[in-house]
Amino acid sequence: MEKPSATYKISFFSTQPYDKIFFEKYNADFGFQLEFFDTQLNLKTVQLISNSSIVCVFVNDCVDDAVIAELAAKKVEIIALRCAGFNNVDLEAAKKHNIRVCRVPAYSPQAVAEHAMAMILTLNRKTHKAYNRVREQNFSLNGLLGFDLFGKTIGVVGTGNIGKAFVKIAIGFGCRVLAFDVAVDAQLEQLGVVYSDLDTLFKESDIISLHCPLNENTKHIIDAQSLSVMKKNVMIINTSRGGLIETSSVIDALKEEKVGYLGIDVYEQEEKLFFKDLSADIIKDDVIQRLMSFPNVLVTAHQAFFTEEALTQIALVTLNNIQELIQKNSIENQSALLV
Repeated sequence: MEKPSATYKISFFSTQPYDKIFFEKYNADFGFQLEFFDTQLNLKTVQLISNSSIVCVFVNDCVDDAVIAELAAKKVEIIALRCAGFNNVDLEAAKKHNIRVCRVPAYSPQAVAEHAMAMILTLNRKTHKAYNRVREQNFSLNGLLGFDLFGKTIGVVGTGNIGKAFVKIAIGFGCRVLAFDVAVDAQLEQLGVVYSDLDTLFKESDIISLHCPLNENTKHIIDAQSLSVMKKNVMIINTSRGGLIETSSVIDALKEEKVGYLGIDVYEQEEKLFFKDLSADIIKDDVIQRLMSFPNVLVTAHQAFFTEEALTQIALVTLNNIQELIQKNSIENQSALLV
């Protein structure tokens, strides 16, 4: 017997080979028709959609008012984000056109939290440089000096699922943890986390790790003003959204040696770069080229989420969200439903 889901077609945008592998694997239990496009969704590529009632998008797809109007004209009923962030979706436009929007609010907080700590350890102990040196038979330790994480103060901006997982890792290293969030987590306080205002966090932290969503209140939370009050040689880690950092200001702070280390897994203009092999191309983005020229900057290409456990949860939760919206017009996990 044909599954009810088989009558529904999902068009995926910004897909990579691993997206197809995981979604096809777990769709066996749902029975949707799946269509994959490697291109990003925007006003031009929206024309690729044909007879799909659902679109599935990722972090760098453009789902603004104009695109949503085209989706409505094509009778798309659901926009399913296979990620937690939704700053690239015009929710008011979706509501106006009666299109439901869902997301994956928590797929594997540990994946992102562990990557943030990996970036800290790499920048500090310079294992990436040591690896390359030894392969070239250079066994010198000059230039590889690090510091003990134990006893250092780590400021965590945002203590949701990912921030909370990161805090627990930091505590395991023996760090003092300062935190800022609109909601205080009593469990973290019991573990010794001290909640403070942002200014205090910026002033007292040796390392600052960003784990908050991007919105009008957090855009460029790291800017010239906040950088000015930070400790000299501060380390800044961003595995959340590129727009949290005003890139020009952090470049100035790197040049002035105010920022001692920068680790970013996200970048404001990443949609033109990340998830693509540009090794044979000339990159015209002078800002990312300048960032990568610093020896104390580590850039990874939106890799923090990339674990087998996370991809499994992303596929399962996304498909389940869609099925619940079709069958019940609601989702049991209310944090997954945006409109």
